[in-house]
Amino acid sequence: MQENASPDFATLPDQLPDQPPEQPRDPWLWCLAISAVFALLASIRLTTLSAPYFDEVHYLPAARQFISMWDGYSSAYINREHPLLGKELIALGIFWFGDTPLGWRIMPLIAGTITIFAAMRALWHTNHDRFAVIAFGVLLTTGFHLFIHARIAMLDIFMAAFLALAAWQFAAAIREPERGRLRLALTGLAIGCALASKWNAVPLAMAFGLSFFAARLSAGRRRLLLSRRGIPVPGISLAEAFVWLGVVPLAVYALTFAPGYWLGSEFNASPLSQNGLIGLHGEMLELQRQVLAPHTYQSTWPQWVMNTRGIWYHYEFTDGAQRGVLLIGNPITMLLGLPALAWCCVMGLYRSDWAKIAVVTGYGVSLGLWLIAPKPVQFYYHYIMPSVFLLAALAIALSDLRASGRKLLAYAVLASSAGMFAVFFKILSAAPLAGPMSFADWTWISGWR
Repeated sequence: MQENASPDFATLPDQLPDQPPEQPRDPWLWCLAISAVFALLASIRLTTLSAPYFDEVHYLPAARQFISMWDGYSSAYINREHPLLGKELIALGIFWFGDTPLGWRIMPLIAGTITIFAAMRALWHTNHDRFAVIAFGVLLTTGFHLFIHARIAMLDIFMAAFLALAAWQFAAAIREPERGRLRLALTGLAIGCALASKWNAVPLAMAFGLSFFAARLSAGRRRLLLSRRGIPVPGISLAEAFVWLGVVPLAVYALTFAPGYWLGSEFNASPLSQNGLIGLHGEMLELQRQVLAPHTYQSTWPQWVMNTRGIWYHYEFTDGAQRGVLLIGNPITMLLGLPALAWCCVMGLYRSDWAKIAVVTGYGVSLGLWLIAPKPVQFYYHYIMPSVFLLAALAIALSDLRASGRKLLAYAVLASSAGMFAVFFKILSAAPLAGPMSFADWTWISGWR
């Protein structure tokens, strides 16, 4: 019998062994490059406003109290309504670079740069979509919110940075379960630091543990608390996840208050040494709920969503010229992000695309706080975290648009975002203006005046 000839795989393509799908390359160099560009742009005229402006007048004195304490002087415990970590980080900048504009704002600049990088890494581990990650970095850099807050000594940028770090590590734990324990431990550390920067982080801080619980519950494990099998991180039991995502954040949060025990003067002892951590938090809650007088720039969440109410952080003759700093969202991307959110919601549910569902959920959770918060006077800067998720949704939608063959349209949105950033750059970076009425060149609607 004639021996069978070896099959010719070149002529039998259907019989070729299955090839693994091509994996997209990690855009980590793009993450570094875009973060570096953000840092460079945000450093332009970082110290030009040589006097404290907007809420720096509250947080700089609170940071200086730590400097006084380190120098051996007693100092009153001020700005008690907020946790300490953000003010401690501002104090660290002052300690390194002096009580100067550079010292005040260097740590916010670092935190803003970290936010860009960590947010891009979080999206990469969530969906492994190279174009979406790069687009997200461009949108964040040109989206106004992070740029403004990376240049001012306020607390919001520290909260954003630690939440972005937590999202990165949590997504990486799910993507790489072989290192899940370390990643979840880092997630818990970052959550605790976010809470210790500003309480606005609370809803998102809870979301990590709740999402782990929901995923494990959906896996239908019989030993729900102790089983190490199943999503979202195989090898980690629900009980252990509670330690990393619940106990560790609270422990880290409490530790950041340790310096507060030494804050106080001879006649005004520290409220921490008097009443303890729980007693202090009762006072903090009361201060947060206090009814404030109406403010010129107060706004409501529908105005944030539609980008119709801005805040002039600064507008006066300063450092030899008329200068201004206006907080609004990028007029292009803040509005385009809304249909992108709708797209992610519908397609995420239809296709069980968890990346899309995650950004929609993050937006809803971070914005939902302000629908129920007992804070009578609210401001547009509270939209900083919802805006991050909004831009993530837009980046994912642009990637889908590009994949459908509409590449030019996807790139046009990114170019438009960068172009709008360039148009507003003067009043984002405190550049010299022509005169006192120059604000009219950028206040296109009455709510931005």
